[in-house]
Amino acid sequence: MKTTKQLLGAVSVFALVAMSSAPAMAVGTDAGSTITNTVSVSYNVGGNAQTAETASDSFTVDQRVNLTVTNIGAATSVNPNQTNRVLAFDVTNSSNSTVDLNLSVALRAGTAGNISNFRVFRDTNGNRALDSGELSAGAITYLDEVAEDATVAVLVVSDIGIGARNADTFDVALTAAAHAAGTTGSQGIRLLGSTVANTAGIDTVLFDGAGVSDAVNDGAFSAQGRYTVAGAVLTVAKTSRIVSDPVNLTTNPKAIPGATIEYCITVANAAGAATATNVAILDDLPADVIYTAASLRINGNASCASGVTGGTFTAGGGVGGRDRITGSLSDVAAGQTRSAYFQVVIR
Repeated sequence: MKTTKQLLGAVSVFALVAMSSAPAMAVGTDAGSTITNTVSVSYNVGGNAQTAETASDSFTVDQRVNLTVTNIGAATSVNPNQTNRVLAFDVTNSSNSTVDLNLSVALRAGTAGNISNFRVFRDTNGNRALDSGELSAGAITYLDEVAEDATVAVLVVSDIGIGARNADTFDVALTAAAHAAGTTGSQGIRLLGSTVANTAGIDTVLFDGAGVSDAVNDGAFSAQGRYTVAGAVLTVAKTSRIVSDPVNLTTNPKAIPGATIEYCITVANAAGAATATNVAILDDLPADVIYTAASLRINGNASCASGVTGGTFTAGGGVGGRDRITGSLSDVAAGQTRSAYFQVVIR
């Protein structure tokens, strides 16, 4: 009994070792593999053992094509007139063979005139950003010789037009389509499902699911990413008020020659918009007024008060030799209003 227990224990340990050392078969048996099975039949004649009879069967494993594309991360925030904005994707070959994967990009939603220059780059370091080395390596149109169960990180890169507005969205799809592998540096032909009866060679079965813009079992897969525009929404207004005139002084003054007028320029940014930076004003004065020296104030409030000395007056510096006012305002955040104001005298 003791010997038997020891023997069974040894067999159990051997079985566990054999199971743990079996290779992982995530995508199944390789296409092109030959599976052979042999049967042996033993028998007796007149009570005497005879030579066993055997028979074998072999078949070739066909190609099962399956791939997925996955958008990585949340929507990408972009600004109008911004270039090289990134959507990150993973492309996975779950086929039982190495394949080439053709890559294509399409705009599925959003104003086409406000987004352009779609390209795809390999994300060689996997940081989900377009680095200088990746940009220098150049855009790609396909992934070459993607091994079974391999995942490749790629970046869809686009330019955002100056006409894009705050809260606009662009839905962009990346599609990977399976092509035959075998020649490094050259994309093979598109893989199509075999439609005839099973042959002795390697037939092809398309096993992929349906993506956002492709059908089930079509040898392709697509996924979608989104750009969301964060833009400033500025409203600019210019008003004037009569400060005084030579007759009425400051009591009910009128806009007569010699009267002092105050111009007010306000720049307001809408709630929920992106901060406006590098805000610059340029105002060429009418020929009928004379700028009051040192009256220019910038970074005032919505009521054109509380401003500080700043900006520049340039005599004759404007279009047609008109006097020019220029000035830079501090950043205008969402829901904020800044102003510039100055005085002139009517000629």
